[in-house]
Amino acid sequence: MIHHILLFLAGLALFLLGMLKLSSQMQSVFSSRIREYIRFSVRKPFYSLITGLATTMLFQSSSATTLLAMGLVSAGLISFYHSLGILLGADIGTTLTIQLVVWKVTDISPLFLFCGIVLFFAARGRLKIIGEALVYFGTIFYGLSLIGDATAPLKNSPIFIDYFLKAQNPFIGLLIGLVFTAIVQASAIPIGVLVILGQQGLVSIENAIPIIVGANIGTTATALIGCVASDANGKRTAIAHLVFKFFGGLVCFVFLSPFLWILKMASSSIAQQVALGHFLINLIIVLLFFFILSPFSRAIARIIPGDNETLSLWPENLDERCLINPDAALVCVKKELTREIKLAQRMLKESLDLAHNYRESRQRSIMYMELVMDNLQAEITKYLWGISCGELSQPLTKRLFAFSAFAYDIERMGDRSVNLAELAEQKHKRKAHFTQAAKEEFLDIGTLVMENLSDAAFLIEQKDIMRIRVVFERERRIDIKIKNAIERHLERFYKKLCIAESGPIYVDMLVNLERISDHCRLIAQLVDGLEDD
Repeated sequence: MIHHILLFLAGLALFLLGMLKLSSQMQSVFSSRIREYIRFSVRKPFYSLITGLATTMLFQSSSATTLLAMGLVSAGLISFYHSLGILLGADIGTTLTIQLVVWKVTDISPLFLFCGIVLFFAARGRLKIIGEALVYFGTIFYGLSLIGDATAPLKNSPIFIDYFLKAQNPFIGLLIGLVFTAIVQASAIPIGVLVILGQQGLVSIENAIPIIVGANIGTTATALIGCVASDANGKRTAIAHLVFKFFGGLVCFVFLSPFLWILKMASSSIAQQVALGHFLINLIIVLLFFFILSPFSRAIARIIPGDNETLSLWPENLDERCLINPDAALVCVKKELTREIKLAQRMLKESLDLAHNYRESRQRSIMYMELVMDNLQAEITKYLWGISCGELSQPLTKRLFAFSAFAYDIERMGDRSVNLAELAEQKHKRKAHFTQAAKEEFLDIGTLVMENLSDAAFLIEQKDIMRIRVVFERERRIDIKIKNAIERHLERFYKKLCIAESGPIYVDMLVNLERISDHCRLIAQLVDGLEDD
């Protein structure tokens, strides 16, 4: 008995490990294509649904897709309304894993492991990544295979057979599925185990369906936990996901008898009935909500009020029709640069706040905002290239090159804000607390850099000689303050007034602030060299 219990736990651990690792790797590979992901998902609700379905099939985790949607909504890259289609698609996509278990992919899991290991060690580049993914994929199903081996002897247990084959109170099954899934944060695990038990004739569909409904609701736990530190939009996405699952389960329970009849008519295999039941429950959720997403999103927004601002990933002012008129085209670029630098201001403010009040959701938002920043810089540069194809006067040429430099400098400031956010994460994880003196110095310097960035934003819109001089003077003060702050930090360190781990983080933060201020100075210099509009 102990041997089989340990085998079951080992299989469960391998399943979890494989799922988490595969999801994490797929997310890291997929992050480079996130711009296309967003562009596709916001076109129509149906495209959002397809995006959620495909992403969940790729990640092998609806929870990972839900957290991604929450992050994009919190960062303002997609609206709450567009995130709902992604959630519905994720609900359908998660059923694939269970169907693969029914098709006994578990039997060939050692083959996936072997091929994956060979590719991982023998190949390079993309093939190496594929090999690693195959290892994790094989680990998922090998874990389920071990669970099957561990539960096989239960065929000879009268107590187990009596409990799982005779009809039980459905609410007990719902509670089991809900609690277990909330703990392991993966609905595929309990439902996969039910398929294994069904293949061995150890569970009835009457007892399995309530557990599936509970697991379906329990999978919202990940998003609900994540929304605690999220903004209003993130909370809306998490609550909407819970509402979807709850009403899907409610409909299933109200019509439980006809639902069971449909499953029994569709297949004589308990395992296939379990997989089909899981699919149909999530299909019911899609049919219930897909055609009322707009009023549903408004209702949730009224229940959870908050900011609805959405950042457009794509330029809003670069009109292709203006390319034939260089003056008009450069006016379009100036408007887009103003939008870009306002985003840089927001990123810096968020990063400075993170240094004293770290929250993972806010760091994620900064990372997503950087995607917007990178895309804007690329689009502005491409648009400027289109302007340069025509004949330009010397003043216009000078403005064109200056605008190109502005786009680069602003994008680099965004990168520095990301660095500050990552350093804030290190500070939080290492518990590298700053002394009160260091906090005051950092706040003072950060305020000055914010003021320089604000003046640089003004200068892009309008040339002002006095403000240019203020930026130069403030930059000089920032350099002196940073130099003095680093010297005072060394004094505190030698006097044992601060811990060793906080030192490099503190200095790196100051260096990044200095670089942001440097880019503000460069913008002021370029503006100073331009002729008045």
